[in-house]
Amino acid sequence: MTHSDPPSDHPLTAAEVRGRLEPDFPRVLDTLSSLVAIPSVAWPSHDRAHVEASAEAVAALASAVGLSAEILTAPTAAGTEGHPAVVASRPAPTGRPTVVLYAHHDVQPAGDESLWDTPPFTATRKGDRVFGRGAADDKAGIMVHLTALELLGERLGVGVVLFVEGEEEAGSPSFRNFLEQHREKLAGDVIVVADSGNWAPGVPALTSSLRGMASLEFTVRTLDHSVHSGMYGGVVPDAMMAMTRVLASLHDDTGTVAVEGLQRTLTADVEYAEADVRRDSGVLPSTSLVGEGSLSSRLWLQPAITVIGVDVPTVDDASNTLQAAVRAKISIRLAPGDAPEAALQQVRQHIAGNVPFGALVEFGATEGGHPWRADLTDPAIGLARQALSDGYGTESVLMGLGGSIPFIADLLAVFPEASILVTGVEDPDARAHSANESLYVPDFASAIVAETLLLDRLWRE
Repeated sequence: MTHSDPPSDHPLTAAEVRGRLEPDFPRVLDTLSSLVAIPSVAWPSHDRAHVEASAEAVAALASAVGLSAEILTAPTAAGTEGHPAVVASRPAPTGRPTVVLYAHHDVQPAGDESLWDTPPFTATRKGDRVFGRGAADDKAGIMVHLTALELLGERLGVGVVLFVEGEEEAGSPSFRNFLEQHREKLAGDVIVVADSGNWAPGVPALTSSLRGMASLEFTVRTLDHSVHSGMYGGVVPDAMMAMTRVLASLHDDTGTVAVEGLQRTLTADVEYAEADVRRDSGVLPSTSLVGEGSLSSRLWLQPAITVIGVDVPTVDDASNTLQAAVRAKISIRLAPGDAPEAALQQVRQHIAGNVPFGALVEFGATEGGHPWRADLTDPAIGLARQALSDGYGTESVLMGLGGSIPFIADLLAVFPEASILVTGVEDPDARAHSANESLYVPDFASAIVAETLLLDRLWRE
């Protein structure tokens, strides 16, 4: 793109930015499609070469907009090499702030491809949506950053560090080491994390809180070996009987988490209508919602526990056997104010206190990530909200997010003075992590306009 820029003391308007974007927007979508075509899954079971190819593609795009780009790695806590990230920069003019623009180029696996209506790694336009794995989460975030920088060109008044991680969907195992090892390259005054979503199609949001997460594996054992259910059933308790009782104890009759000691808040600033929850989640009409307090608080400010795995024979392989041991894995979402270590201790105590029949319980692997709440007094929050409102043409809202972005705690630990702005282009029907993930194209364009305005305004304050 080439533009005739107004004087640098003239702040850009949304109309000016949108006018610059519109002629080139088809090309931006084509570039996004080329990124979606790379199956950059950073899980150990997938080919690392695809993640490396994705990093190379992002680095080339960053160089094309005038940034000095590198592909870097750091070791994981286990000592293995992390997946490649792109760090591309342009120094700040004297006295101006530096803005770190974060996104990630790795994606979730496609899963069962029979559930997709279109090929998962072919970006497919249908009406106002582009379908494909990573189209929303988070290759659109990469393109928002790159396109905003391209639109600004030489009038960019801040320093920029583009940081595109390569293993977020795999839990960011090298993230903290990466921050420490490349601290000087990644330092900034404001960090824009483009990995969240909006309140609704056409209604922009700045994410002001995130639940944390923890997971716990544990095994319940009642026998030293499995035995015939006909010979011993009715007298000998099997592990599955004990496990189902333990799992049922995690919630009360309303579906509220029954583990004592976990943090929770029953109200939120913005209400989520029940009809919207049902529509966006796909819950069946006959299924009642669970929990207590406002729906927004249940999604953003209260804990949730989900059984995400149980090791037992499948129905097809089932036999008349009393199982000696059963292993389960639970996922725990933590309200802001809680901490993974404290929550895991509370959950362990609850499980140990609810194991029936004198069964043994053995605790296994854990994971954890801290929740986060924005400092609403930070002036950068106000600037970001106004840029979103102007870019979308609709008043922006502050919203929580039920999901987790655990690496934000690491960003704050390494860069405690930085302002954190969590944005994104996903809407409630984006279906990130699910089959038929999609990007709502009008919001993609508006997000680009909003970020361009934000970058143009940050150095003026």
